[in-house]
Amino acid sequence: MTTTTRCESCGMPVEAGPYCQYCVRPDGKLQDFDERLARMLQWQRRQHPEQSEAQTLQHTLDYMATMPAWKNHPRVTSRRPA
Repeated sequence: MTTTTRCESCGMPVEAGPYCQYCVRPDGKLQDFDERLARMLQWQRRQHPEQSEAQTLQHTLDYMATMPAWKNHPRVTSRRPA
């Protein structure tokens, strides 16, 4: 029986390890925040082309705030209300 968990960076299903194949570099280390944000923004634009750039950024950062890998990142925490 295979147990599927979620990538701690983007939420995709993974069978092993904390991160999916799309969130790691060839050496297996997590991509940095800016690289991951850029790729997640691309995905969000494809899924919701009607959104403005500001909405796309807002929704993507809101989603990243729910991911264990990014929830304490300064770009995410600086957006939270005090």
